[in-house]
Amino acid sequence: MTEKNYNPEQRNSKAMKNQAKASKKISKEIIKDIEKSGVPKEVAEKEEKLDEKAQKAEQKTEEKTEAEKPKEEKKPEIKRPKKSEAVVNALSLPISTKTAMAICRFIRGKRINFAIEKLEQVVEMKIAIPMKGEIPHRHGKGMMSGRYPKKASEIFIKLLKSLSANANFNGIENPAIAEAIANIASRPHGKFGAVRKKRTHVKLIARQKAESLAASPKRSQNRELKTKEKK
Repeated sequence: MTEKNYNPEQRNSKAMKNQAKASKKISKEIIKDIEKSGVPKEVAEKEEKLDEKAQKAEQKTEEKTEAEKPKEEKKPEIKRPKKSEAVVNALSLPISTKTAMAICRFIRGKRINFAIEKLEQVVEMKIAIPMKGEIPHRHGKGMMSGRYPKKASEIFIKLLKSLSANANFNGIENPAIAEAIANIASRPHGKFGAVRKKRTHVKLIARQKAESLAASPKRSQNRELKTKEKK
């Protein structure tokens, strides 16, 4: 046991100090009540000053803690440059290159939504896609031969939907398919290496309607020649 436990005077002095500190922290509402009850103003003013000092000390401690905290740096907003075209690249699609080329010819120069509607009709076997060569299913005026490539048209519908989403993100109004290209890809061997599977790369580019027409000079030249011949 230490001497502090056996010293009652020291205990009493500490208790008195704690009571004095607690009495100093009287709120303003209590002081007003005291003034109404008839306590002299000098005592109330002293207690108010003590409260103000305590509040100022608390504000200083809060300011120090805020200053010690690391300030969060605001990141500058990145302005993305606007693009004049939307692009979709699809690699190694499991479709025939010949049918993909025919669909690209059928789509090129049309608006995206109109092209999707036409391909949906192809899936329902209402419209045939014109194709070259000795192919059956001759339907429609000005069509020598055609087919209903259901699987390939379904894949192209997905590509066109992603192309329209890219065009909307880039802020292109009235997007039309300016370029549609299909190329043969590396064909993997099937089971036992007897069969080689079909693979095709497809690239689609969409621009605004006026730009897409200007981007195809061959078509404009052909139109001018036809008009001159008619005259």
